[in-house]
Amino acid sequence: MSFQRRKILRLLLRKGMYVARERGPHTILEGKPGRLAVLPHGKQIKRGTARQIARTAKIDWDEFRKEVS
Repeated sequence: MSFQRRKILRLLLRKGMYVARERGPHTILEGKPGRLAVLPHGKQIKRGTARQIARTAKIDWDEFRKEVS
């Protein structure tokens, strides 16, 4: 199972995060202190990578999965 990058990016922006920088193959998003997400470029994001993005952004996995599916 994989997720679309643009849906993940939209969710993170709705959750109050902002694009801090884009370098090389990744986009770095920051939010409140302690919230950071590294989003790789590419159309599809694998499930394990999406789980790690949700974990570092401090978003519940079930909520994350429901909103980006």
